[in-house]
Amino acid sequence: MSAETPAASGQFTRRRLQFRAWRGQRPFWAGLFIIIGGLPIAYFPYANLQIGHLTLAMATTAGAGSLIIGVLLVVLGVSLWFQKHIRVFAGVAAILLALVSIPVSNLGGFLIGFLFALVGGAMAVSWVSGEPPEQELRADEGVHGGAPEGAFPESTDYGPAEGAAATGEPNDLSGTSPANGANGRHSAG
Repeated sequence: MSAETPAASGQFTRRRLQFRAWRGQRPFWAGLFIIIGGLPIAYFPYANLQIGHLTLAMATTAGAGSLIIGVLLVVLGVSLWFQKHIRVFAGVAAILLALVSIPVSNLGGFLIGFLFALVGGAMAVSWVSGEPPEQELRADEGVHGGAPEGAFPESTDYGPAEGAAATGEPNDLSGTSPANGANGRHSAG
């Protein structure tokens, strides 16, 4: 007997598939990278490192600038998730904020935040929404005029001479074929 009930398993699977569909319609990974990039940029200037009884403060004079850059990157990442049409603006802004974070906040969060924000911004700018599955099916039907699968034979790569000789079909409009003889005249007898 299992501790897992079928209803709970079906609920989890349904939620997972809903999340997957939601994630596929927007630049999810770009937003996640930008959010991950903003966190170390905002955190490191305010962090204290404890070594035994010695406290090492990482605070810089640009702590407020680091906090603003980090918060803006997090906001841009979240806005990419919920407003996909601003992807180019958010991507370019994330790249610029990542570049500004190098001199302002401890080399852009010790290069960790800088690299994540830079890659996330590039992913946001380059993201393009795909065709929904319904439109892909309609586009496939339009190729053969709505004919069912397998109604047309597979195409072959015969050249003009090999194709006519191999299939017995005319190779031009005059009706010449191997069965008809030369120049389209029927041989008598």
